[in-house]
Formats: sequence, C-alpha cells, structure tokens
Amino acid sequence: MSAPKKLFIKTYGCQMNVYDSERMAEALGGEGYVETKSADDADMILLNTCHIREKAAEKVYSELGRFKGLKAEKPDLKIGVAGCVAQAEGEEIMRRQPLVDLVVGPQSYHRLPEMEAKTRAGQKVLDTDFPEEDKFEKLKNRPKAKRGPTAFLTVQEGCDKFCAFCVVPYTRGAEVSRPADRILREAQDLVERGVREITLLGQNVNAYHGAGPNGDLTLAQLIWELDKIDGLERIRFTTSHPNDMQDDLIEAHGTCAKLMPYLHLPVQAGSDKILKRMNRSHTAESYIRLIERIRAARSDILISGDFIVGFPEETEEDFQATMDLVEEVKYGTAYSFKYSTRPGTPAAERPQVDPAAADDRLQRLQALLTRQQREVQDGMVGREVGVLFEKTGRLPGQMVGKSDYLHAVHVADCNRDAGELARVRIVSSGANSLAGELIG
Repeated sequence: MSAPKKLFIKTYGCQMNVYDSERMAEALGGEGYVETKSADDADMILLNTCHIREKAAEKVYSELGRFKGLKAEKPDLKIGVAGCVAQAEGEEIMRRQPLVDLVVGPQSYHRLPEMEAKTRAGQKVLDTDFPEEDKFEKLKNRPKAKRGPTAFLTVQEGCDKFCAFCVVPYTRGAEVSRPADRILREAQDLVERGVREITLLGQNVNAYHGAGPNGDLTLAQLIWELDKIDGLERIRFTTSHPNDMQDDLIEAHGTCAKLMPYLHLPVQAGSDKILKRMNRSHTAESYIRLIERIRAARSDILISGDFIVGFPEETEEDFQATMDLVEEVKYGTAYSFKYSTRPGTPAAERPQVDPAAADDRLQRLQALLTRQQREVQDGMVGREVGVLFEKTGRLPGQMVGKSDYLHAVHVADCNRDAGELARVRIVSSGANSLAGELIG
C-alpha cells in the first residue's frame, strides 16, 4: 500500500477561511491526502489567502518566493493559491510566480480533486468562477474525522453592502444563504463527531435568509432550530452588520440559553460624515440605540467591534467622534486598523489622510480599547462562568477553555477533559486571559 500524500495548508485572515481550509482538507482527503504541519514534508502546499489586510497580495507573493528552493528539490511538489487573493489576482499569480500550479477562488474549492488530478498530469489550473452548484453539498460525502469541541459552520457568504473600503463583494460575490436543512444536517454531523460549540459564519451573518420548510428563515429562527440539537451546548455567530440586527435576533439573546452572551457588531467609525463616506448606511446614534436595545435584552452581553482610523477625509474632529462612541459603548474587545487602500474600491481614489496622523490616531484608539478590555476582564474576577474546556495548558494538571463571554480561561488542578463544560469561579485577570477554579 502506497504512503498517503501529504497536504500543507496555511490559512490567512478570517474564521471563514479557517472553515474553508478544513473543507479543502476534507476534499483532498478523499484523494488520499493527510495534513502535515510542515511545508517541507508536503506533496501539496495550499495558501488560503485573505485580501482584507494591507498589502495582502504582496505578502502572498513573498510567501511563494520562499518555496522556490523546495520546489527545485521536489519537482513533483504542487503549489496552490486559494481564497480571496486568488479570486482577485487570478492569472496574475501564475504570471508572477510560475511555480504555482493551481489557483482556486473561495467559491470553487469543492473542485480541488479535479484540479489536483490535472496538476498531476502536468497542467496549470485556474478556477475563479462563481459556480451555480452548491460547494457545500459537493463535499458532504467526503471522509470526516473526529473533531475538537468547537467548530465553525458557514451559513452565509458574500456581501451586498459595498462598503467603500472593502473588496468582499468582489472576491466573495453577492449575499447567498445556505438552506436551513443543509446547515442543520452539518451541525448534527459536527455534534456526532465531538463538537459542543458551533460558531455560525457569514460576511453578514445576521442577513441570513436561508430556505426553510415554510419559507426563508431568519438567523434567529435558524438558531432556535439549532437549539433543538441534543449535545450542542453553545451557539455563536459572526460577523454581523448593524443594519441587519433584527428584533427576533435581539430577543434571542435574552431567551435562548445556548446563544452565548457575546456579540461582534462592527461600527467602523463614530463620525456620521465618515460613516456616510464608507457607505455604512447607519449613524453613530442609531448604532448606540441598537446597543442599548441589545443590552436591554441581555444586560451582561459582551460587545466586540471593528474600527478603521485614517479613512480618507477623516479629520481630528471625526476621529474624536469615534473616541466618544467607544467611551459610550464600552467594548469588551475590539479590532482596530489603520485604513489602507484596496485597488478597485471607491475609497482608494479619494484624498488620503497623512500616515503619521493616522498612526497617532490608531495608537490613541487602541490605548482606549485596551483599557476597556482590561476593565471588563478585571470585572470578571469573583464571578461564576461556564467554561468549555478545549485543551491542556502549559502547566501540569491545567486545562484551558473559553468562557461564555469568549474569554480564555486557565484552570489549575482540573480533572476535566476537553469537550466538557464546567462552572468556574474567576480568581484573577491577566493581560489576555483569566484564571479560575472549578466550583464544586
């Protein structure tokens, strides 16, 4: 019996790319591939790329350049680029890096087995189409291994919002929601393989409107269907858009015990002028009122957000409006970035903010967000929380897991296994995690 072929996947960017990488590994698993942690051992290397961060494409080309020596040593090694950079760059990738054998967009990775076969026959393969067939259905019969206690599950892809800074509508396509029965079937399968917590994924996940038995389901209705699955203990979702936060989803945060008290709800800026320039279609005031309604439904919910500073035409007054919004909302965690241009997006053609001013604003914003995060974490000391243990810690007898609020929690002298839920009393707060002790 021949030895299995080895697959190395490097994943960049968002949780959806993590999910996609898992599906690509399953697709190629049916062709005899097993995953390896080292590119040096691989028979195939896949870079699953993200186009959100600054100079994303150049970083991919730099990474590919590191494989030139490896390709020279192993002429049969196949190298592929997947994800959003693959979708955006297409043939340019192969032109600039002849060592690349295949380029596949995020909507076509279910075709990887056929693409891999063509590369073994000596062909170069490019597939950045938006095919009509359901890639998730194409993969449902692939070999599936036992899973850890947490998993991502894509329910919605694409975006119709066309924010002025974002390439997602161009790389992921229009908003599409998966039928509810297929999601529920996949969720049940994950639970049977050991998963206890599922995070529902989508570029605008709360815009979900997948087909159900009696018409389209909202995200809240989908969550209530998932709530019925025995063995599924926790449900989360990301990333949400403020304009799609419907009443039934807000209500679900207060009434569905399996829906965790954590919500990532990006606002991006606190200036109405900048929000309009971004094509965000909400105002600072409407966002703050929305947060109030959500907290009225679930008072202990932890709010997370995204911010862009130095957006074209942003003034110091505009930036101060963002700081004021942050002070009012009080975030438990947040992600903040300095604006960087994305070719082909409207904002790329506008007058840019002085980089030094943008750097200074980012530092001030991050200092405020860090202070708020520490205040929220320090406020957890003495509280009892649920913790889903995921792995052993660095110290003997220590287990590490996530709280209801998505905080990392370390528990010493812990006699619980990965996949178990337990009540834990928080005893101390560190820079990016909490320490606790088992109750009882």
